[in-house]
Amino acid sequence: MTPTEIIVVPHTHWDREWYEPFQRFRLRLVALLDDVFDRMAADPRQRFTLDGQMAAVDDYLDVRPERRDQVRELVANGQLAVGPWQILLDEFLCSGENIVRNLERGLRRSEELGAALPVGYLPDMFGHIAQMPQILTGAGLAHACVFRGVPGALEQHAFGWEAPDGTVIRTEYMPGGYGNAASLTASPPLVAARAKELSAYLNAWYPDGGPMLGMYGTDHAAPAADVADLLARASAETGLDLRLGTLAEYFATQSARFESLPRITGELRSHARANILPGVISVRTPVKRAMGRAERAVERHAEPLAALWHNGPPVQGFLDMAWTRLIDASCHDSVTGCGCDETAVQVAARLAEADQLARAVVDLAGASLTAVVPNDGYAVWNPSPFERTSVVELDLPESDGLVTGDGTPVPIQVLSSGPSVLADDLLDGLSDIAKGLRRIHGIELYGQEITGWELAGDELTFHVARHGDPSFSVDDVWTALDDRSSVRMRIVAAPRSVVAAAVTVPALGHVSVRPSSEVLPASAVSVDGSILDNGVLRFDVADIGLIVDGGDVGDSYNYAAPATDVLVSEPVSTSVSVVSSGPLVAVVDVSRVYEWPVAAAEPTPVSPTIVAAAPPAPARSSTLVPVTVVTRVELRVGEPFVRLTVSFDNRCSDHRVRLHLPTGATSMTSYAEGQFAVVSRSSSSVEGGGGEFPLPTFPASGFVVAGETAALLTQPTEYEVVDGHLAITLLRSIGMLSRNIHALRDEPAGPQLPAPQAQCHGPITVDLAVMPIRASWDRAGVAAAAEVYRHSLLAFPGAASPSAPLPASASGLSVSGDGVVMTSLRSRSSSASGSDLASGSDLLEVRVVCLQPAPSTAVFSVPGLSAAWLADLRGRTGSAVDIGPDGSVRVDLRGFEIATVQLAR
Repeated sequence: MTPTEIIVVPHTHWDREWYEPFQRFRLRLVALLDDVFDRMAADPRQRFTLDGQMAAVDDYLDVRPERRDQVRELVANGQLAVGPWQILLDEFLCSGENIVRNLERGLRRSEELGAALPVGYLPDMFGHIAQMPQILTGAGLAHACVFRGVPGALEQHAFGWEAPDGTVIRTEYMPGGYGNAASLTASPPLVAARAKELSAYLNAWYPDGGPMLGMYGTDHAAPAADVADLLARASAETGLDLRLGTLAEYFATQSARFESLPRITGELRSHARANILPGVISVRTPVKRAMGRAERAVERHAEPLAALWHNGPPVQGFLDMAWTRLIDASCHDSVTGCGCDETAVQVAARLAEADQLARAVVDLAGASLTAVVPNDGYAVWNPSPFERTSVVELDLPESDGLVTGDGTPVPIQVLSSGPSVLADDLLDGLSDIAKGLRRIHGIELYGQEITGWELAGDELTFHVARHGDPSFSVDDVWTALDDRSSVRMRIVAAPRSVVAAAVTVPALGHVSVRPSSEVLPASAVSVDGSILDNGVLRFDVADIGLIVDGGDVGDSYNYAAPATDVLVSEPVSTSVSVVSSGPLVAVVDVSRVYEWPVAAAEPTPVSPTIVAAAPPAPARSSTLVPVTVVTRVELRVGEPFVRLTVSFDNRCSDHRVRLHLPTGATSMTSYAEGQFAVVSRSSSSVEGGGGEFPLPTFPASGFVVAGETAALLTQPTEYEVVDGHLAITLLRSIGMLSRNIHALRDEPAGPQLPAPQAQCHGPITVDLAVMPIRASWDRAGVAAAAEVYRHSLLAFPGAASPSAPLPASASGLSVSGDGVVMTSLRSRSSSASGSDLASGSDLLEVRVVCLQPAPSTAVFSVPGLSAAWLADLRGRTGSAVDIGPDGSVRVDLRGFEIATVQLAR
């Protein structure tokens, strides 16, 4: 009889940061790997798989750089498996582009050490996105390996996992998880018995026979020092063939073919076999907001603007740093918010740095545009790959209108006007005069620059504007003051206004504007009582939806209502005020005052130790706190959606706040955009069974559609279709990392520790837009509307002489095609991509997705296009693409296909 073969894979699952902050976990990582690497060097039988993420290797080598050659040698001889990811991410809480860059970087870094694990290893993600098979295949991987989210119908270890575009990847399911053999050597006398138990358990999942996978490891743990000897002894005693291997060695025994395997299509979010912990989507919502903002700044502002228009010093180093922080923040215990408060603070800091780096690059690239724009004007840049007319806010000298470089008038609406007299102070005595003049820094005064000054009697007047006179000297003022012992100091600003301007800008291009006496009548956006109307959309502020507050006695992983909940949806009072009434922008503030329970139980002073041990409260407190929720409703010219900004001061604990938007339908089906796909979900078909009660709450990133309502989003968001409404979670306010006792989960998801900052006390702001639709989401223009809503025009103040002429507008790159959405545009070195251009030449690399079920054709046009190639998701150049007679490139796409195109100018 042929013995049953089990490839035992020693590994550790390394949470980079979680219930302790990053540096404390790194201290443990270094100690663990010091020991493991020494043992591997001494015993060639030893094997180790380092969790599929290069971050653990990099974090170690930052502290132990002298070990780099040893690590490279262990990889080279097949003992150590590293990569393919840079970090083990949460797939639903970052953008699709973030996922691609994570994999690209992890593969590159792994190969620098010798080789990458050739498997899309996804051991502990809280469910899996629909497009992961296409992403992994597009990066050259032939296998995936998963644990959470597989449906209960799967009864064997392998299946074909199909993406929305039809791409299928052979996928390994780890029955029992990434630690199904973790206890194998826990007691040396019992290794043989436990090996038999493991064999019996795995045999049920391997109907095709062949080597079986035993995952020998768990969180933050190392294999036993004598594991090789223990397995050899157990093999002799049991007749089993137990041998150590890496994940790479196991998958070398598995065919990449999937034709005869069961097929599973789309995302993996079943609770049937493991917890997927969906509450992480909505906990610590300010972190999610920061992630959305930083990703947009890097992906859609900094990289495209630098690639197309920057002509100064190289900025790739700044972009690389920004991506490092975005990728680090995407870790499955980081952006999820399910760690300790210190971890959340570090994640927020990384995201803030990513945003700052992106804005720095935008400023540098913007300076390339504004160097020839007169300093009383602006260069306006369009981040979208199609021409658009959108509203942008500009701070301008008072004028009747605006004009572009080709003489086209631009409609404006004055939003606010600044004061002319900024200061009028009596300075009595030399000490006061000196103190007053010390307000001047060079030529800067009160945030503006001095254009001139005069002294009339005892009245000293400084004139300031955005651009001043570089020849100004405060010494001249002292000389003119002579022996005056008192003076009235006045600071007078040139009249300025903040205006809304409806500017038409070419695709990924720019247009320049400056003040003009010519007035262009604006299209009418109006407010009539509670009705906002722009001729495209007529919206009643009474339809902005309900704010519904309820109790939440769950934790950072799972929502849970108290046994006796109190829902508050009716305000105590409501007031409506008009902020702007058109003709380009109409803004109305709706203020609703609610009385919310202060917490989930009567507040009593207790120690943190008691809080950590206390069971969840059965009901909400009877103590009520008044909370004012302000919803700003904004309708802009030409837009088929209304913008909402919901803000309030969260003074309560242990609760969930949701915005309920009417859908005009009773269907429980929704369509949510995220990570290169739009996924259809039904609230009635959520599968449970794995120790976690299945709630019909789901993630969305770009938009979500239910019935006749589309919600356009700026951050990863949780939603539910309930009672004819689309309920979007604005806040989950909780105080525990995990609870041992949880009404909707059988076992803890982590240690029971207080996380008081997860209550998110203080200001809360959520931005979204509401778009009524009358057709299916893919025919109603929802994706195009989301593109406009999520990516605002950028304006850069001019820097040239006011006598300089306005430059002509210019197009950057256009992408068109039904349902075609651009997700990335960056500069790519030809030497890195493998194209046949001269080494060091720069290419424009554009990534798009056909964001609809039906096939389409993407059309790319860029001035001066000379050659084009398809590329994989790692940027490796593939086949050439013909340039058409009109100078454009056309690429046919399947529904939901991702394509990467490299263009040479």
